Amino acid sequence: MRKVRLTKEFRFEMAHALWNYDGLCKHFHGHSYILRVTVLGEPIADNNSPKDGMVLDFGVLKRIVHEEVVDRMDHTVVLNKNADIKGFLEIPQMGERVILTDYQPTCENMIIEMAERISARLPKEVELHSLRLNETANSFAEWHASDQ
Repeated sequence: MRKVRLTKEFRFEMAHALWNYDGLCKHFHGHSYILRVTVLGEPIADNNSPKDGMVLDFGVLKRIVHEEVVDRMDHTVVLNKNADIKGFLEIPQMGERVILTDYQPTCENMIIEMAERISARLPKEVELHSLRLNETANSFAEWHASDQ
């Protein structure tokens, strides 16, 4: 076997607030997120294939991650659906890009959902190896398939 890991980095802007939190993050605030996605697989060994030598075309990985994470979450406000946000959602324009989650929208919980969404879209011969989600320049969460 000749396994290779590929990593692609993505960036998006997102705001959130933590419902019932006992610190400053209970207030609306935003982050410039950096998501690093690493997949694992064997390079295609087929001289007749235009994908010869690739584990996964970086363009395919980009499309999957954009559809499942970046396009969905960029410039949104992510909130726990249990929060009392009815008035916020009724403000014209401001409530158009809101994601309500079943969980507290922490970096840790969001990376778990991202792993599930991305994994479900990868070709069967490629596996999601790891994710790293930076919430700030020096704070991040990591998800590794080997830990699951």
